[in-house]
Amino acid sequence: MGFLKGLLIRLASTALAFWLATFLIPGISLESNSAVETVTTLLLVAVIFGVVNAVLQPIIKTVGCGFYLLTLGLIALVVNGLLFLLTSWIADQAGLPFSVDGFWPAAVLGALFVSIVTWILGAVLDRD
Repeated sequence: MGFLKGLLIRLASTALAFWLATFLIPGISLESNSAVETVTTLLLVAVIFGVVNAVLQPIIKTVGCGFYLLTLGLIALVVNGLLFLLTSWIADQAGLPFSVDGFWPAAVLGALFVSIVTWILGAVLDRD
């Protein structure tokens, strides 16, 4: 039961972070007609983002280990921005009304914002 609870908390935190990002970060938009469509889209985008990060990020970190060391980890901002753009592209291909306008500043700031908000919400909500 603990695993499922943690997964649901992370999913809800990520969806909330994406929702906040659509209001606060210029270039990130969610065009929906109803509250149900908005919530469904946010949950699906959160799932896409989670899968993209779970599958690609370890591969990128392993292959690009030298770049992470050379840039003292700053390349992670670029990688996270690109993964955020990939999430937007996959959402667009799936017909979801979520879009990110470009790499800078929307994707980079969006990825940074979603990561920070998800981390904070996870720390606050995941109390046993």
